[in-house]
Amino acid sequence: MIVGVALDGPSPAVVAVGDGAPPSQAVRACVAVDLDGIPRAPVAAIRVGGPCPPVLRPVADPGVATIVRGGHSLTGRPLAPLDTGAVREFAAGCGLVDFAVTATGSPMLADHELAVAAIIAAEVPAARITLSYEFGRPGLREREAHAIRNAALGPEAGRIADRVARELPGVPVFFARTGSGLVSAHYFRRFPRACDRGGTTSLRRGRAALATADVPAPFQVIESAGDDLLAAAYGAALARPEAQVERIVQARGRAELDRALQDARDEALTRVVSAGAAPGFARIAETTVNPLSYLPDGFYRVRVTAEGATP
Repeated sequence: MIVGVALDGPSPAVVAVGDGAPPSQAVRACVAVDLDGIPRAPVAAIRVGGPCPPVLRPVADPGVATIVRGGHSLTGRPLAPLDTGAVREFAAGCGLVDFAVTATGSPMLADHELAVAAIIAAEVPAARITLSYEFGRPGLREREAHAIRNAALGPEAGRIADRVARELPGVPVFFARTGSGLVSAHYFRRFPRACDRGGTTSLRRGRAALATADVPAPFQVIESAGDDLLAAAYGAALARPEAQVERIVQARGRAELDRALQDARDEALTRVVSAGAAPGFARIAETTVNPLSYLPDGFYRVRVTAEGATP
């Protein structure tokens, strides 16, 4: 049996899909929740790059932000050595544990983001660190905004995951992604930004399924707080684990591009397993490759989506 859980509302809606057994006997719980309006933690944001006008500086609200020297161009060319001293001083003195790190050029080469993360971990052992390259967007400010929001949502996402685990002890828990798919509770804690609009996505999916198909005979409402919560819970229960990888790669020929694509596919398969897919049932669902017209020939934006079945 699968349990769909909708958390948006005064009380949760729980839907049983399967053999009608009690939720405690579920093989998995699929949670639909929107993260708009939940408490956000103060974030220490670090941008690795050059100076910029005040209006373009990083903003962490609530939190603090700084810019340190370093970064790469989108072709992977170093712009400046990483100012490790400035990173160390900021990490040790900011008084926060949730960090967002964004370096120029990191979708092509993430070395400086990884180096900053290592310094933060040494200075703040309890730190939770989000790196912008993991979101793949080529635009610096878009990646930075995603990284800061992910870091800000992290602590409350952990509390949400803990709450569901307490209410359904021993049941594997998954969370609906924005757009499509599910991720494991572990993945949700690490990348809550991926589930920002999971409730809205599940509601749309559930409404469509209920409107176009007969509800399976075992489908039943265990507890309801309204029709929309009911539909959102059902939509979450219908989803499958999914993960995406987006990168900028350089390839000087077809063979080099094929190797880069295989690396991205391998990373996507690893991510979808981390998101809860059974290793033997993970597969590549979609690969897109687009040449980047604003860079020299041989640079491509690669996006790979992997999906799978739960164990």
